[in-house]
Amino acid sequence: MRVAALFSGGKDSVYSIYITKQFGWDITHLVTILPRNKDSWMFHTVNIHLARKVAEAINIPHITRETKGVKEEELDDLKKILEKLEIDGVISGAISSEYQRTRIERVCHNLGLKSFTPIWHKNQTMLLKDQLKAGFKIIIVGVYADGFNETWLARTLDDKTIDEIVSLEEKYGINTAGEGGEYETLTLDGPIFKKKIVLDEYIKHWYRESGYLEVKKIHLEDKIV
Repeated sequence: MRVAALFSGGKDSVYSIYITKQFGWDITHLVTILPRNKDSWMFHTVNIHLARKVAEAINIPHITRETKGVKEEELDDLKKILEKLEIDGVISGAISSEYQRTRIERVCHNLGLKSFTPIWHKNQTMLLKDQLKAGFKIIIVGVYADGFNETWLARTLDDKTIDEIVSLEEKYGINTAGEGGEYETLTLDGPIFKKKIVLDEYIKHWYRESGYLEVKKIHLEDKIV
């Protein structure tokens, strides 16, 4: 099975690649859509410029296409990049968003491709714990829901962090995996990484009740075997 993976560099797209590799499938390309509109309905935007470097660390060919990020129209840009690839299907990291899943499936159907969602409807808390157990290093780069504050930016996802996210879920009803846009992540290392990512320079931007980490500079380092 030859597949392309929709790729943001966040935890769920990376973990979906990890699971797919265990199937023994050939992931030919990582595909990143670059929205000009930071409020894209479909695609990740926070630090999306870093996807190229994360793909380099994973060592799978990476292709990109810009989109204006206009609702529904941005799907045409996804279709145009996928139709150029010699693949059988597409992998995505959707967990519970019917909006994203059904639209990806529609694009795939139009192209005669299969759509695969390896982490669809997984228990979100267990999913976070599984990502840690697998050895992924993940940081939080954006927070947009009640209960979060500036101290969450650049925070590493660990057992303590997960416990606190679960507490926020109990108090505010958020999705623990951030599937509702409550927070965004960046993956720095993991079992499928050939090199690890090191942050050199970043700026925290905070606007009363939400904010994001603008990563200005990173580099790749060899991993100690």
